[in-house]
Amino acid sequence: MISLIEAVYRFLWGNLVTIPLPGGSELGLPLLVLILIPTGIFYTVRTRVLPVRMGREILKVSLDPKKEEKGAISGLQSLIVSTATRVGMGNLAGVVAAISAGGAGAVFWMWVTAIIGQSTAFAEGVLAQQHKQKDPLYGGYRGGPAYYIHDFMEQHVYRKKRRRSIIAVLFAISGLICWCGISQVISNSVSSAFHRAFQIPPLYTTIALVIIAAVIVLRKNATVRVLDIMVPVMAGMYFLITIVLVLMNIQALPSVFARIFTEAFGFRQVAAGGFGTVMMNGVKRGLFSNEAGSGSAPCAAAAAASDHPVKIGLTQAFGVFIDTIVICSCTAFIILITPASETAGTEGMDLLQAAMHYHMGEFGVIFVAVVLWLFSFSTFLGILFYARPNVAYLFGDRWLPQYLYKILALIMLFIGGLAAYTTVWDLGDVGIGLMTIFNVIALWPMSGDVIRALKDYESAHGKKKRAKTAEQKES
Repeated sequence: MISLIEAVYRFLWGNLVTIPLPGGSELGLPLLVLILIPTGIFYTVRTRVLPVRMGREILKVSLDPKKEEKGAISGLQSLIVSTATRVGMGNLAGVVAAISAGGAGAVFWMWVTAIIGQSTAFAEGVLAQQHKQKDPLYGGYRGGPAYYIHDFMEQHVYRKKRRRSIIAVLFAISGLICWCGISQVISNSVSSAFHRAFQIPPLYTTIALVIIAAVIVLRKNATVRVLDIMVPVMAGMYFLITIVLVLMNIQALPSVFARIFTEAFGFRQVAAGGFGTVMMNGVKRGLFSNEAGSGSAPCAAAAAASDHPVKIGLTQAFGVFIDTIVICSCTAFIILITPASETAGTEGMDLLQAAMHYHMGEFGVIFVAVVLWLFSFSTFLGILFYARPNVAYLFGDRWLPQYLYKILALIMLFIGGLAAYTTVWDLGDVGIGLMTIFNVIALWPMSGDVIRALKDYESAHGKKKRAKTAEQKES
């Protein structure tokens, strides 16, 4: 079994295609990059660069707290839930790893990937809304890739009603495997950070983490209420602190941007044989920090009530912007404005803690540990919200499977806090890789539905705007 997991991991994450570059460098392209980048470009072109063209509308729709239906979550709440999982380890450890391996230039490629990923996230959100169902267990709505894959296969392949679709089942199983693996990664990261910052034994941190998580996730609808408070506070706190530190070192910003752009395209990287490393580290970390295309966030998008599916698609596009352009950039700037002598010989979370120690002293180390706890814990709550519709798709509308999966995730959370089992970590990566493949299988042929919905929204929006202008002229 372990050999099989490792083989699938290498197939999904290893370099499937290698392109030689000048200077003796090579550009290795994993299967998932070959799948996600073309998908993002495809939707960016088909939506006519939606993230740029509709930037003001994205902001307006995303920040609207209005609930369309009692019992269902709002578009803003669906954004908060999806942001809870996007804004996690990838914004801290992922960015650090990208800069450690690819230099400052990797940040530029993370930005590019985020712009492309916004279009993919938009498409996922629209499809999730178009194919959502009433949720008899939790109230409101449920859905996600398992549901829109099922509907597509039922209409275009089976051409008759089916209780389940093979690809939809495989997506749901892959998701549940992935989220169990991530549970272990979360608790291991938190217990390690608290041990470094406070010298608290991992056992105590893990017990506290599991108890708090159990109190929340084993209650029927506590998850969204907790995330409503937790996500804005944690993201706002991290953003505020990092912005203050950047402004205090604003004289270093021109050189930071110069490094980012120079190393992203610079001849020095090409000549040294490192351009491929710079680009691919930025692309990989960007793709899997914002989760666009993996099929996770649509599980939250489907739960929202909205008068038009495009509105939820726009909120999901904004979620990618928050994750990569805002939060990941904050982490990158903090590292890059720190003198190299202060971070020499460090990597991973030690690099970030060293940078924060330079700017804030011992409090900086503690701050990173606390923020990591908040980011990771919110991710755990978010992934269990994602699990709900997938458990229901596989096992029907019964409470027992829902609670059994939550208990399994809590057990994995406990085990991960005490020891790191790399096989289970690989299992999580295999799960998200398979989710992405099954999700993208549906994203391409269902693009027509997405574009028709976008045209309908823009047409209706244009009519409202023209009517408002006419009224203003008459008055």
